[in-house]
Amino acid sequence: MKNRLRSALVCIGLLGLINGSAQSDTTLQKKDRKRDVRFSTTQGVMVLRLSDSTPLHRDNFLRLVKSGYYDSTLFHRVIKNFMIQGGDPNSKQAQPRQPLGNGGPAERIPAEFRSGLFHKRGALAAARDNNPEKASSGSQFYIVHGKTFTDAGLDSTETFRLEGRKIPLPHREVYKTLGGAPHLDQNYTVFGELILGFEVLDAIAATATSRSPDRDRPLTDCRILKADLIKRRK
Repeated sequence: MKNRLRSALVCIGLLGLINGSAQSDTTLQKKDRKRDVRFSTTQGVMVLRLSDSTPLHRDNFLRLVKSGYYDSTLFHRVIKNFMIQGGDPNSKQAQPRQPLGNGGPAERIPAEFRSGLFHKRGALAAARDNNPEKASSGSQFYIVHGKTFTDAGLDSTETFRLEGRKIPLPHREVYKTLGGAPHLDQNYTVFGELILGFEVLDAIAATATSRSPDRDRPLTDCRILKADLIKRRK
């Protein structure tokens, strides 16, 4: 009987981790907020730096990384010249062709839009469902792959995608040279950026994807083998 109870408790604990409750027990230390996040993936290593101006998203992401939440998860939605998306815990043991994208904690994170954080190539941002507050998913994120724009293309984006809101001139220059996804600005919270591993971003973005019910899922798994915190390089 004791063995059965112990086994049941272990199962409950695992389910808690899968459903995103375990990271709430992960304690952040002051030094954690000054560390970068390293993704060791099947395509190579990426390093991300989080923004201190978005503390809710920063701390949530750090707790998830420290708890091992992202280990073995997939980049389950990949669209070349747009973005690569991950963070669904259901992807850890997903079967081929299984649609993904609905997993994660029930709690949302309030939006933290900042004028200086925008969807340039390499931006780290929070995915979300269609909610009026534009609150973020508790775990799912994306990294912008993006494309470069002309002035005419940016003018069109302002008119038809941003409802007339103007893109700041410094941002326009970045979108014309480095590239990005300007139509997402001030609609999804950007909370960091890729600082190393742009070739890995390109490799994942170039992966062939499905057109079946698991639409945009890579046909060959692109997996985060391990996510951890590392000392920042100055």
